[in-house]
Amino acid sequence: MELMVLLNALVTRLLFVLHSLIGVWRVTAVKKEPKYWLLALLNLLLCLETGLTLKFKQGRGYKWFSPAIFLYLICTVPSLWLLEIHHGTQYCGNESGVIQVNVSNQDFNQTRDSSHGSEGTDHHHIIETAKVFVNQLSTICETVWTLALHQTFLLLLVVGRWLLPIGVEITRDQLSQLLLMFVGTAADILEFASETLDIEDVRKNYALINAILAVWTWSMLQFPLDLAVQHIGCKPTASTRRIPSLLLCRYSAELWNIGVSLFIQDGPFFIVRSILMGHFRIFNQMLVFFTAKNVLVVTLQLYRLAVITLDFRATILQKSRKGEVTCCPCEPYEANTHATTDQDTEMKDFVAFPPKEESQTPPDQ
Repeated sequence: MELMVLLNALVTRLLFVLHSLIGVWRVTAVKKEPKYWLLALLNLLLCLETGLTLKFKQGRGYKWFSPAIFLYLICTVPSLWLLEIHHGTQYCGNESGVIQVNVSNQDFNQTRDSSHGSEGTDHHHIIETAKVFVNQLSTICETVWTLALHQTFLLLLVVGRWLLPIGVEITRDQLSQLLLMFVGTAADILEFASETLDIEDVRKNYALINAILAVWTWSMLQFPLDLAVQHIGCKPTASTRRIPSLLLCRYSAELWNIGVSLFIQDGPFFIVRSILMGHFRIFNQMLVFFTAKNVLVVTLQLYRLAVITLDFRATILQKSRKGEVTCCPCEPYEANTHATTDQDTEMKDFVAFPPKEESQTPPDQ
């Protein structure tokens, strides 16, 4: 096993575990009940996955699916649910924040002086400094903590997918495309959660909060999957000669992207925002703008689906008229590419070395 592969696999999963534990700590601090520390046991699944991946895959990733990302979602999403549902009545104000920071800094200075005067040991000083630092973090208001956990959660999903060792089925070019897509997806998901849950009328409706969080959780399920950049391989069997199988074989990545937009991200986001405006009569400038944006994206994705279907239909009709056998278009594309290359090479040779004309004997007159 390569050293860099081992380090990337272990360090990435360690970051996942640490972030998940921070979320559990915030839930325990907000709820003031130690029983919520049991949520930390979910990280045992991630530890088990780490051991199995190192043993059977030598630390590298799987095809089409990332179990580490999926288990990271399982470990972190429950804590964010509890924080959003609780939310509390604590609001961030400039004056209160300044007072809290000043008090914490004063406590820090007193602790530093007392540790030097009484104990005089570096070990005790480090422990006391850590306690004061934790107390200072606890003075940050709840809403800031929740938003920061949302932001770091999405950033770690992208960075963690980048750091995780890739398998043999996905190339680095495909990984870079996937990461760029995840950056845009993460920004849309963060905007959806923060913009809708910050509405005061939404906070008063417990069922509406659960519905928004359910849609948010549903949209997060696209991160463990790599189908957006990988085509499904198919063999020229009898089942792959059917029209739906041929279409899926040729445009698997494009169809997956369209399906994600319609059924996992933009479609559900549009439904939630439409319900907020239509049923609950909630209107604001940003809500209207992002609703229009979801409508535009869904329309363009449907247009893209129609273009793909018509283009595929025209290709099938053209091949059927020529009497060609319609097998999976994925492999013939590569064969055609090699055939075209060979034809081009032969044509260049023909132009460079024109054939000699055979001498013909003039007919006797």
